[in-house]
Amino acid sequence: MKILLVHPGASWSTADVEEGLRFGLEQHGAEIVRYRLDGRIERAASWLKAAWRKAQRHDPTLIRPTPADICYLASTDALAVALRHQVDLVLVVSAMFFHPDVVILLKRAGLPVAALFTESPYDLANEVALAKLVDRCWTNERATVGAFANGSYLPHAWHPRHHRPGLQPGDTDQPAHDVVFVGSAFPERVAWLEAVDWSGIDLGLYGHWEGLARRSPLRPFVKAGTVPNPVAAALYRRAAIGLNLYRQADGAESLNPRAYELAACGVFHLSDARAEVRERFRDLVPIVDNPDEAGRVIRYWLANPILRAEVAAHLPACVASSTWTARAATVLADCRALLQESEHAEVRRQRRRRLHVDDRVRHRHSDLSEQVVAGCEH
Repeated sequence: MKILLVHPGASWSTADVEEGLRFGLEQHGAEIVRYRLDGRIERAASWLKAAWRKAQRHDPTLIRPTPADICYLASTDALAVALRHQVDLVLVVSAMFFHPDVVILLKRAGLPVAALFTESPYDLANEVALAKLVDRCWTNERATVGAFANGSYLPHAWHPRHHRPGLQPGDTDQPAHDVVFVGSAFPERVAWLEAVDWSGIDLGLYGHWEGLARRSPLRPFVKAGTVPNPVAAALYRRAAIGLNLYRQADGAESLNPRAYELAACGVFHLSDARAEVRERFRDLVPIVDNPDEAGRVIRYWLANPILRAEVAAHLPACVASSTWTARAATVLADCRALLQESEHAEVRRQRRRRLHVDDRVRHRHSDLSEQVVAGCEH
């Protein structure tokens, strides 16, 4: 099967999903044609803004290009690439920045389109709207499956090449923190972390924290911007404790990528509550309900390294079957079913066209016969 795999357009965790899924699909023999939406968005933004500035000299009333304009320009070549490479199917990861008009164009060209949604339930309204345009979809949140008429639950996963227990080559190039967190500065997350007593604890905050207030107590702990997945895995393995904080969302139940990655690396970690945390890890991942409790629990486990190591040793087994290779097998099976449905639908359409033509021919023959009979009678 040849698949046009559309990059999510962002360079953080959704890009890791695309990389993992691509790895898994290739492990199962799928031929992947990549559509790098991230680079195309950068080029589209640069070109449109330059063209707008030049044109504005002659017409100051011209409206500045919008994010939708940029996404449209960055997305449109997907149609040409898909047709040029004669792919069997187009698979869009996340789809937050892939313009829906291009999905419509791909469908008009007769190409099946599927989407892996990674932002449920936070961006559910937009995902549901786009799901109505695609032929098949998957969501990362099991509590939202009912919102998608053509969707199913595809849990997150870990990358077999990046997420391994024990120190790996190059790990010691990264610092070793008491506690490490790799993520983004969502407001509720910032408020939670600011309320923890970090005195005497070496906290490493990695990811996107540009929005922190100038006097935030977290500023001394911020270490870097975008962190590639292999570097994040090294930071996890070097840390005494990993931290997994979820974004707030009513009714959300599913594990995020960080949960799988920490466990696959054999890293002892703390988490806030999600239903799947307890289901998957039982009591191996302590759940902290508030910042005060987090401070106390972190200090307890930092003071007990032997017990911490014993718990951590059991974590990889909890996620052993949750690789991107396994997830890709599910995606491929669903894609094959979709292609079969598309082929059957095309056969039915061709049959209907033939029946319509046959009816027209019969009507012509009938009319001609009546004319011949009428002529003979005269």
